[in-house]
Amino acid sequence: MKKILVANRGEIALRVMRTARRMGILTVAVYSEADRHAPHVRFADEAYLLGPAPSNESYLRIDKILEIAKLTGAEGIHPGYGFLSEQAVFSEKVQQAGLKYIGPNPHAIEVMGSKLAAKEAVKPFDIPMVPGSGHAISDPEEARELAREIGYPVLLKASAGGGGKGMRIVDSPDELASQLNRASSEALAAFGDGSVFLEKYVRSPRHIEVQILADQYNNTVYLFERECSVQRRHQKVVEEAPSAFVTPEIRKAIGEAAVRVAKACGYVNAGTVEFLMDADKKFYFLEMNTRLQVEHPVTEMITGLDLVEWQIRVARGESLGFSQEDLEINGHAFELRVYAEDPENNFLPSTGTLETYREPQGTNIRVDSGFEEGMEVPIYYDPMLSKLIVHGRDREEARQLLIKAINDYQIEGVATTLPFGMFVATHEAFISGRFDTHFVPNYFTSDSISEMRKQTGTAAGILAAYVHHQDGKQLKVPADQNEHWYNRRR
Repeated sequence: MKKILVANRGEIALRVMRTARRMGILTVAVYSEADRHAPHVRFADEAYLLGPAPSNESYLRIDKILEIAKLTGAEGIHPGYGFLSEQAVFSEKVQQAGLKYIGPNPHAIEVMGSKLAAKEAVKPFDIPMVPGSGHAISDPEEARELAREIGYPVLLKASAGGGGKGMRIVDSPDELASQLNRASSEALAAFGDGSVFLEKYVRSPRHIEVQILADQYNNTVYLFERECSVQRRHQKVVEEAPSAFVTPEIRKAIGEAAVRVAKACGYVNAGTVEFLMDADKKFYFLEMNTRLQVEHPVTEMITGLDLVEWQIRVARGESLGFSQEDLEINGHAFELRVYAEDPENNFLPSTGTLETYREPQGTNIRVDSGFEEGMEVPIYYDPMLSKLIVHGRDREEARQLLIKAINDYQIEGVATTLPFGMFVATHEAFISGRFDTHFVPNYFTSDSISEMRKQTGTAAGILAAYVHHQDGKQLKVPADQNEHWYNRRR
């Protein structure tokens, strides 16, 4: 491939384009009217307007994207994440157009796009799964009987869903029917599919995911795990690799399980297998994301591999050229998603102009961003401004570097999750590694950040007073004595 079209926007479009340029590949950007002056548009070798700002009139226009690809002579299309990246029909139409889809085949996307179909596909491959219905359930009586068998609390989940939509925790039989109806209605509204299934709710779970990479020659490896338990509204905010909770033995077991999941659907390219892990370190298959993950940079930092490069190389028919034994973990990495959200107001989106936007710099600090100073934060898309990634020789060194980088990041004009990132990075539960997906409800309130600022201000005041006191104790020679000494010398 000598030219690829990136069917996305913002930081992920820029991130893909930078790797393509390093590989000597020309890039084509597509953009909506809201993104006319966005950095990814200027960075690309060519850029074409898709349509108005709303996604369904721009970034979701398969016909328009394929038309531009043919017009420009692009040989491949990279979907990024979000938008069309997990739509089997897009992958299929790209291939039908004679282009390379830089991602998995339509079959894998379709099978893993449904949580129920995914569970069915991996059944013969000895993959641990949470006890549950294994099929769509709509009858309240059937739901009650199953819930009685597996025990409360139970979890209702949308088969086609993600991001917490169509998900309900049920603690007693009395609320099961109403919650089943609500979960189904929400799933239908969000995904066009009201299918809901029921499974045992895992208490104090950790969200552990495994990055896999597979080529067309049946070579599949796992690139270790990422800890993604710090979430708000079931969406990740802070990620790290490797997990401080996972032992080498479990790392091997969960990695090999992820490889089996990939083989269950004939997966080729980069993908992520997600698991829940309980307090006893038992893990259960959750789902597979058939695309590049937002948090992929932490894996890149600890492995030294460029995942986008390998996506492209696999898509053009190359073999991996390395085995599982060749891979090892180097140090520790964190990622903070910097959203234009107000953590002091239930993480509501914050729109406006980036009056100040200055990124931290330094060794082992990486910022994947799609914004610049003076830009407007649009209301039409995900409010993520950037991803702040740091790498250290061990977890504590990386954590300290994360704190420094957050302090050095300057954003004015919109509220962001930077203060929340500082709250997480300095909280005892996070420092010790003893946390789970309930970190936010257990430790964070709307007053947490103001309290943290107050404590920081108090600490700074105490330090200033101490320094002043210490300075006062030092021996100082009066000015007139200095003058006398000078005169005597004369």
